[in-house]
Amino acid sequence: MRIASARDLGFFVRQSRQDSGRTQAELAAEAGVSRRWLSDLEAGKATAEFGLVLRTLHALSIGLDASPIGPDAGDIDLDTLLDDLGGDHA
Repeated sequence: MRIASARDLGFFVRQSRQDSGRTQAELAAEAGVSRRWLSDLEAGKATAEFGLVLRTLHALSIGLDASPIGPDAGDIDLDTLLDDLGGDHA
């Protein structure tokens, strides 16, 4: 899943918690965070402490993978791409 905002992260954490059948209180206890903090994270609060986010993801058995953001498919000019690759597209 591509997460582009605090709101996306919050939705992902909430959905993952619900899919695992845990309450906020249960996940908060397992991750070592307060239920209020978890509630704020799930609501998309942008100032969530990153270390606590990582602990919460770990408690959900979710790894974090970062990669460069590439162009959207609609942003690609195929003529330019073919020119860059040395192709003949006439």
